[in-house]
Amino acid sequence: MMRKVLLGALMLGTSMTAAQARTTITWWHAMGGELGQKLDQIVADYNKSQDKYTVVATYKGSYPETMTAAIAAFRAHKQPDIVQVFEVGTGTMMAAKGAVYPVYKLMKDAGEPFDPKGFLSAVVGYYTDTQGNMLSMPFNSSTPILYYNKDIFKKAGLDPNQPPKTWRELEADSKKIIASGAAKCGFTSGWISWVQAENFSAWHNQPIGTMENGFGGLGARLVFGKDKALVQHWTNLAKWQKDGVFQYGGPVGGNDAPPKFYSGECAIYMNSSASRAGVLINTKGKFEVGYGMLPYYADVKGAPQNTIIGGATLWVLAGHDKAEYKGVANFLNYLASAPVQADWSQFSGYLPITQAAYELGQKQGYYAKNPGSDVGIKEITLNTPTANSKGLRFGNYVQVRDIIDQEFQKLLAGKQDAQQALDNIDSRGNKLIAEFEAANK
Repeated sequence: MMRKVLLGALMLGTSMTAAQARTTITWWHAMGGELGQKLDQIVADYNKSQDKYTVVATYKGSYPETMTAAIAAFRAHKQPDIVQVFEVGTGTMMAAKGAVYPVYKLMKDAGEPFDPKGFLSAVVGYYTDTQGNMLSMPFNSSTPILYYNKDIFKKAGLDPNQPPKTWRELEADSKKIIASGAAKCGFTSGWISWVQAENFSAWHNQPIGTMENGFGGLGARLVFGKDKALVQHWTNLAKWQKDGVFQYGGPVGGNDAPPKFYSGECAIYMNSSASRAGVLINTKGKFEVGYGMLPYYADVKGAPQNTIIGGATLWVLAGHDKAEYKGVANFLNYLASAPVQADWSQFSGYLPITQAAYELGQKQGYYAKNPGSDVGIKEITLNTPTANSKGLRFGNYVQVRDIIDQEFQKLLAGKQDAQQALDNIDSRGNKLIAEFEAANK
């Protein structure tokens, strides 16, 4: 009996020692709700897949809250190993000297197999330096697409299988829809700053800033007001709002836009490809949803080019030991693997970040069974990204987006024209960017 007790104690002690031998990796993220639950499942699966590391994922609130918490933690020397940062926080993270361990260097130092060429170029290009080195690991990437109500198209006498390709077609379709009484408005849009400004310019291969939209380094400035196509587009949006063709969906994310589409008030809706799951849930049993690429102006040379991404990447923070970084590198490779990315993409609506994940989804028949699920991929890979269409990189850009919304609302209120609105965004936004640069010299 005593022998069994001793043997049991020995076995328990051995298992505890094995558990204690695992190196803990901390990850702060901004994924709440169902996405957060799925993320926890991914982490649990990784922890079960090997016995060297234990990843502990912690939800820290919204994207701005998560980034702010990580910065404060770093200053207090209590930073996590990994933090999820949204795309417009890239400039801030790059300027945080000594706080970041670049992913390309991490992988090399840790001896982990790593091929940046395996990632979709439009995705990885947003997060590389001027030498093409990957600074952070893409995880949840999205791009805006067009959703439309096929039932309303039918009632209006339009082809339900032909979404408008150009803005002229969209205007004509919207007017026909309204005249027929099939819907009260033609279209609405989430994220005016992201969809109808930043992505609009990329889609038309026009710059929004100097020095490759900020990718060339500090000293870059906004030039929204010099984009004549954007000036004309905002002029049209103001006119269409007045005529009832367009309905403004609200500032920042445009939270008033989705209900306008779900209820059938507006026939067309532009927002993130990652909104697809929400669109399907909220329109189930109401009407059939169609999908299309963002419209473009056919008279703008070079359009359509490619859209740019939203979402977030994972940044590795400095100040930890080699054992943790070995685990971080191993975990990031796991997250980027084709099975994990394909599963995450298909669940969430985010884009697969690698060609291998996309091809796996094709082999699984996912895109064939789910029409429209690959529209974002087609948009973002339509052409090789140019200096105008690989994204943007400015400090304090979160606040700049607030300015974009403010000036757009003044435009709709008739207090200024499109040229004045965009010029004001440049002048006000460039002051914020200059302040950021002064604080980070």
